[in-house]
Amino acid sequence: MKKLIIVSALLVYCLCTGVIFGQTTGNSTIDVILSGYTARKMAPEPVTDSQIDLILKCGMKAPSARNSQLWKFTVVKDKTLIGKIIPNVTPGNILIVVSGQESNQAGINVGFDCALATENMFIAAQALGLGGHIYGGPVNNVNSTLKPDLGIPEDYRVVTILLIGNIDKTVDAVSSASTRKPIGDIVNYK
Repeated sequence: MKKLIIVSALLVYCLCTGVIFGQTTGNSTIDVILSGYTARKMAPEPVTDSQIDLILKCGMKAPSARNSQLWKFTVVKDKTLIGKIIPNVTPGNILIVVSGQESNQAGINVGFDCALATENMFIAAQALGLGGHIYGGPVNNVNSTLKPDLGIPEDYRVVTILLIGNIDKTVDAVSSASTRKPIGDIVNYK
């Protein structure tokens, strides 16, 4: 009986961490990327200021064309303001609104640079055990009506919005993640 319990516990661990599916490498960054998913159900436990600080620093370390760093990150904690951007957000969650200043310099694509910063912050949140969800849909509304409320300069445009929160512990991460297409459907070798 004791062996059965140990084997069952090991199987559950392997399923939850992706070991059975060959998704762990021993490299913590790659393991976070391979095991990550977009969290849909969050807990009301607040994201801490130290977690937010680390996440923002990771966003700032993203590459940008010519190291221009033409982005701004607006951290939104105010429940009323969050509700104007994305309805029904769990209390304690935050938004990071990523905006960029347009540039006329050749080779600079501020949207791409902001997307890289957003992805860095998304991965950082997951590495800290938090959940994240990247939004593009509400961007037009924020750009047209909420930029002044968020303190976003006139010459900047919102590119992405990142929701960050503590993942609801009742959610099974393995079954919550949507399946991905097989690598053969996506990758070509020539």
